Amino acid sequence: MTKTVNHWIGGKTVEGTSGQYGPVTDPATGAVTTQVALASVEEVDAAVAAAKAAYATWGTSSLAQRTAVLFRYRALLDAHRDDIAALITAEHGKVHSDALGEVARGLEIVELACGITTQLKGELSTQVSNRVDVSSIRQSLGVVAGITPFNFPAMVPMWMFPLAVACGNTFVLKPSEKDPSAANLLAELASEAGLPDGVLNVLHGDKIAVDGLLNHPDVAAVSFVGSTPIARYIHATASANGKRVQALGGAKNHMLVLPDADLDAAADAAVSAAYGSAGERCMAISAVVAVGAIGDELVAKIRERAEKIKIGPGNDPTSEMGPLITAVHRDKVASYVTGAAAQGAEVVLDGTGHTVEGFEDGHWIGLSLLDKVSTDSDAYKDEIFGPVLCVLRVDTYEDGVALMNASPFGNGTAIFTRDGGAARRFQLEIQAGMVGVNVPIPVPVGYHSFGGWKDSLFGDHHIYGNDGVHFYTRGKVTTTRWPDPADAPAGVDLGFPRNH
Repeated sequence: MTKTVNHWIGGKTVEGTSGQYGPVTDPATGAVTTQVALASVEEVDAAVAAAKAAYATWGTSSLAQRTAVLFRYRALLDAHRDDIAALITAEHGKVHSDALGEVARGLEIVELACGITTQLKGELSTQVSNRVDVSSIRQSLGVVAGITPFNFPAMVPMWMFPLAVACGNTFVLKPSEKDPSAANLLAELASEAGLPDGVLNVLHGDKIAVDGLLNHPDVAAVSFVGSTPIARYIHATASANGKRVQALGGAKNHMLVLPDADLDAAADAAVSAAYGSAGERCMAISAVVAVGAIGDELVAKIRERAEKIKIGPGNDPTSEMGPLITAVHRDKVASYVTGAAAQGAEVVLDGTGHTVEGFEDGHWIGLSLLDKVSTDSDAYKDEIFGPVLCVLRVDTYEDGVALMNASPFGNGTAIFTRDGGAARRFQLEIQAGMVGVNVPIPVPVGYHSFGGWKDSLFGDHHIYGNDGVHFYTRGKVTTTRWPDPADAPAGVDLGFPRNH
């Protein structure tokens, strides 16, 4: 009998009532292993109502109470790392070491939330005028929602709800219906840690659930990570309904390699950043820009390394790259490679025919490397979200920066060079939100914020770090004047000498 993933509402598992279910496959075998309940509008209302009811007490709870829960939660997550990673591998397909890395990065934000007491400290200015003081504080918003993608089913939710609840909000999480189980385990562990019922709810579903949250009058803010078209839609719809929105979209991350770079280090970085997690991450390097005469040598080094990557099931410890999430996505990724030559690219490696013995029905694709790619080709313009690396050639540093800045995306970028002056210029001149200097995937640590520019971000706030705290709270400023106690009305003796 097929396993069913149901909702988590009000601190318990709630069976779906819509009668609609979505299939969840094991990407390594192609077999449907699970079905997930897809929420109706009424179930959206129930999840938001549970969060709203919980906010009545959680919103006024003490910082000590919140942090005590979060410290216990951090310990439980640490103890269950392998369990969470196993669910990710089973439904997403990434190799176990990648899945463990995802959990570790999510834990960073839980640790940040454990220190929320310092993040929420206000400010005070005394005597701004005669006997006038001004103070500022940050208060929670109420019910907030998170809509998260398939590629990091544990990490991205943990980028959102730990900070949100630490700030005093309650949360409704709508994870991807393609790999939903990790989200439920995160919620169950939070309940075990002592998070009150209704503070964190998991609502599974498709567009009906998403639109239900975007249009619900009791949802104050929405966080989203996903593709640019959907991020734009989320931002426009939620903003039109008066909600605060942070919507992180897609990317086409470039790596600029200067002639003085350590080409072995650059090739290692390109392979890990382009093909890690099968390229299914918004911080993947999908375009290498080679400056000057180094292009041939760099491409040869990338090819040499890429050909050694072992592809196989994520639960095989010898596998270095797993399958793609669905067969439909695999076919779409392959189409960019099969059409590349006709658009002027040199196909150095073609991974479209790859299969794994014993797992022939899995969603497999090999590593592809395209050289001398033009900026008007589909493989360059689109976010492929798979293990396809494009190499572009330019003559100078200035040409490379101009090419990169012409991209509509501005998520992450990197430069490989031994020259500190060149690196300094690059980080100031490049139009992207996250920059790596000899670091291929510049995902900030938890106490800095993650987010891009241009079509990679819709909304004013980046995610987690200080921006995350500001997103999940709103400021309030109080101006106070108290009369001097010596001026108390006649007949009221406060023990102060009279001024007259």
